[in-house]
Amino acid sequence: MKKVLIIEDEKDLAELLAFNLEKEGYAATCIHDGRLGLERALADPPDLILLDLMLPGLLGTEVCKALRKEVRTANIPIIMITAKGDEIDRVVGFEVGADDYIVKPFSMREVALRVKAVMRRFEPDALAPLPDLFSIGDIVIDKQRHSVTSAGLEVELTSTEFKLLLYLAEQKGRVHSREKLLQNVWSYNNAGDTRTVDTHVTRLRSKLGVPGDIIKTVRGFGYKIEV
Repeated sequence: MKKVLIIEDEKDLAELLAFNLEKEGYAATCIHDGRLGLERALADPPDLILLDLMLPGLLGTEVCKALRKEVRTANIPIIMITAKGDEIDRVVGFEVGADDYIVKPFSMREVALRVKAVMRRFEPDALAPLPDLFSIGDIVIDKQRHSVTSAGLEVELTSTEFKLLLYLAEQKGRVHSREKLLQNVWSYNNAGDTRTVDTHVTRLRSKLGVPGDIIKTVRGFGYKIEV
């Protein structure tokens, strides 16, 4: 049974969410304080977190950033739930590492469908090796030829840039810390070299053009590909 942690200060809403998610077959736990919710997530990592933006104790954005910095919780899918619907609030939510965003008021059916969809993206089968030729957004990657086209145009990438793009693409939706990217793409173990990751990501985005916007920055942590 998949575990969902609900961090929401409106107790009636949190209990309603828990009730409906349990009907869908999830085990739901409610916490009504940001700091306590963070402590619970770190102590007993759930499979997914529903996280309110405006919380007592610690804001949802700070909870999200803290979770993304910890190895055990870095890749837990997080859906932000908030009364704020302005575009800037959604952008901030995604920048700190949220995987989806639901604005109040919402239907319980919508929440259940969003939870199911996000869970599916993080299933082991979804992270299986991709075929030799595959597309992600407007980017086509040919693993055999080590070639990439972006919006129909061939892009000249260095071997490291290609490895970086391929690594992120094969695990799309997952957040990767700069340290983890150094270890898996560069085979470095020195966390002090993380600026080289930022430099390569910047160059990679520039070469890919507009389609390169699928490489998202998770502020204070690292990067992910999100279509």
